Amino acid sequence: MSTDTLGEKAREAESQTDRVYEIFPAIAKKYERFNAVSSMGLYRSWLRTMVRLCPITGSTDLLDIAGGTGDVSFAAARMKRPRHIQLTDLVPEMLEVARGHVEHGAACGVPVDFDVVDAQAIPYGDDSYDVVTMAYGIRNMPDRARALGEVFRVLRPGGALVCLEFSTPTNALVRAFYRFYLDHLIPFLGKLVTGDKEGFVYLKDSIEAFPDQKAYAAMLEAAGFQDVSWVNCSGGITAVHTGVKPL
Repeated sequence: MSTDTLGEKAREAESQTDRVYEIFPAIAKKYERFNAVSSMGLYRSWLRTMVRLCPITGSTDLLDIAGGTGDVSFAAARMKRPRHIQLTDLVPEMLEVARGHVEHGAACGVPVDFDVVDAQAIPYGDDSYDVVTMAYGIRNMPDRARALGEVFRVLRPGGALVCLEFSTPTNALVRAFYRFYLDHLIPFLGKLVTGDKEGFVYLKDSIEAFPDQKAYAAMLEAAGFQDVSWVNCSGGITAVHTGVKPL
């Protein structure tokens, strides 16, 4: 790889990270409302599917990467009661909203700690967690392979990554409608709910550019995960991917 190419990739990564820092602090307090409106309420069922697929027990140490305002963490606490949750995100303002939810009982008594974390450099030791969850985060990471490698490193042998992400609908008609919805309605709804149209143009672009189910599964396998599979939600609008760190 040439020096010029390396420099270009570094600039692209910096630009993508800058966009995350620009968008999410401003919309943190309205993020959940946007999710509810833009998904027509479906995101709750996607979360339930994700948590059902998590191999969580009462002794599980759970790491929630790109956990935002805590939707995944609190669904896991409510449905499966892990021993402990480490809720992390790149954006402190998102975690502040999550802290407020904990104060109002969202964690259902499960201990939750918070940390500002870049998933491309997770500050925890090897083999530290039983389950890692990640929802709508990996597509915003400039170096996805590095992030998946970090997740693999901090998982205990036999531990699982469970990742919810926007994906590619399997039906051609649904794909066409979905593309129209992303191109026209997501920026409109983003402006309506949060006042930030351009941020949601970036978000819809990131969704459209993300690999389909097979391609993302191949990335998990390349990172070392075994038993990689996925479950489509709403016809493949989103998919829950799982992979296991070998014993």
